[in-house]
Amino acid sequence: MKKLQIHFLGASETVTGSKFYLYSDEVKILVDCGLFQGVKALRALNWEKLPVDASKIDYVLLTHGHLDHCGYLPLLVRQGFRGKILGTGPTLEIARIILGDSAKIQEEEAAKANKEDYSKHSPALPLYTKEDAAFALKFFEQVEEAEEIILSDHCSATFLYNGHILGSTYIEINLYGKRLVFSGDVGRQHDKLLDPPKRPEWADYLFVESTYGDRLHPKEDVEDILIGLIKETLHKKGTLIIPSFAVERLQSLMYQLWELYRKNKIPNIPIFVDSPMGNNVLEVFQNFPNWHKLTPTEYSNMNGHINLVSSYAETWETIDDPRAKIVIAGSGMVTGGRVLTYIKQLAEKESTTILLVGFQAEETRGRKLLEGATELKVYGKHVPIKAKVHHLESLSAHADQSELLTWMGAVKNIPEKVFLVHGELSSMEAYRDKIHEKYGWHCHIPKIYEVFEVIL
Repeated sequence: MKKLQIHFLGASETVTGSKFYLYSDEVKILVDCGLFQGVKALRALNWEKLPVDASKIDYVLLTHGHLDHCGYLPLLVRQGFRGKILGTGPTLEIARIILGDSAKIQEEEAAKANKEDYSKHSPALPLYTKEDAAFALKFFEQVEEAEEIILSDHCSATFLYNGHILGSTYIEINLYGKRLVFSGDVGRQHDKLLDPPKRPEWADYLFVESTYGDRLHPKEDVEDILIGLIKETLHKKGTLIIPSFAVERLQSLMYQLWELYRKNKIPNIPIFVDSPMGNNVLEVFQNFPNWHKLTPTEYSNMNGHINLVSSYAETWETIDDPRAKIVIAGSGMVTGGRVLTYIKQLAEKESTTILLVGFQAEETRGRKLLEGATELKVYGKHVPIKAKVHHLESLSAHADQSELLTWMGAVKNIPEKVFLVHGELSSMEAYRDKIHEKYGWHCHIPKIYEVFEVIL
């Protein structure tokens, strides 16, 4: 009798920290290896050693390159992992960029905390260094989308396109005749830059994200909202700050703003993109044209319309620029990156507008802004918030409840178990009820570090 243990090491009753460990006598696989973000208690888990032996893991399979899916890799390698890290070409390129940026930010924030003495730790240390991140890259190995990859005698994996961001996939793992399907993050049916996600047709065990499992994206007229906010910014001679995820959302925003200008729907307002990581991801779009909808001409014209900020000195020049302007800067949930400097300097001005796009996890600065915070703690100091805060949920890269149900609806069999992951508990519970109502499938919401055993 063959057994499989499934260890839920992250994204369990929470959105971030994606890690699912499959332990069998034949092969040991970790699906995703992400950092926790948001709530302090979860972030503290990033500093803890995994409750499994990293040196025994044969493969890490990456659904995509977001930090909460790949950001723990340097720590996994530090704990002894020496196997292969598999992902599509764009995923590995994006992961390389994100890991380097993550290490750089952590080193800079530790140095700043030590210099300004606002950390409880003495000295404050980075979670990992640029050297740690660079070493993890040595284990990367590219796979092709839709190609069956043999992992062992009785196990194979296939990475299949699912929208969301460049290179993103869901993963089908076949082990002793059982198929386990990991959704990763499912993309939108109608995306400006990406095609609709492919859909699984068979799943004995289905692991599905539920970030928006409890709601539908609002039917917003994104063009009208952007036009209105830009006109207001021009009238107030202020700054429209858009905190953005560096991957896909940032490029999508660039495209939509360029398109509005091209159609003469907005004047030639200066647009600054201040995200070194986002600028690097633009090159990934250029290097992998088959993974997105942009033509080479559109890509070139879009880039020509945008001011790309690279150095920190240019950040300050942008802040001091007296013109009405749009600034797109990382990070999307206002957890770190260059956007913090803009918020620290400009958020107490009534002429400033902050436009949040996409999901805002619990206890992130983005969520606090959504909930009406009158001040934010940035670099150890409390910053008054007098800026207007607006939210465009329909720009999210995540499928909503209806789109998730459509994605699952192609499965022809009744899964033995559906695991709801990547969501806050309330969202998972609502989605569990909806799945049962629509398909009659049995769903389980795993807890962090829960172990589920399967007889193969």
